[in-house]
Amino acid sequence: MKREDVTEMIVASKIAKKLKWSQIAETVGQSKEWTTAALLGQMTLNEEQAVKVGKLFGLPEEAVALLQVVPYKGSLPTAVPTDPLIYRFYELVSVYGTIFKELIHEEFGDGIMSAIDFRMDLKREPDPAGDRVSITMSGKFLPYKKY
Repeated sequence: MKREDVTEMIVASKIAKKLKWSQIAETVGQSKEWTTAALLGQMTLNEEQAVKVGKLFGLPEEAVALLQVVPYKGSLPTAVPTDPLIYRFYELVSVYGTIFKELIHEEFGDGIMSAIDFRMDLKREPDPAGDRVSITMSGKFLPYKKY
């Protein structure tokens, strides 16, 4: 069994049980964003979380064990994403990436925004012209060391 197999089992069971990621997150005890990332193979669950997920989805012991293994991160099958929604994030970075970089460097100095010490919140934002997707990303600033 591979970690990708576990993801497929989880997604199939989620669909069959008609669960939402937010409901699953309550069982896991984490945010819906972190839980979704973990169950799609991008984060590591601790033993207690993995056992809860295993019970919720009826996973075999081997699958529960794989949920606790540090994953190989990065889940896109191609360099340029072909899924339209994911492509829009690629497009966003292509268009605004240099702006993010310039403004972060101006505000913080030479460094990066961490994707490890990171929080994300995704919400629906009602709007009379059509609901909007609101994504707040918060990553710790890590300055480059000077020797």
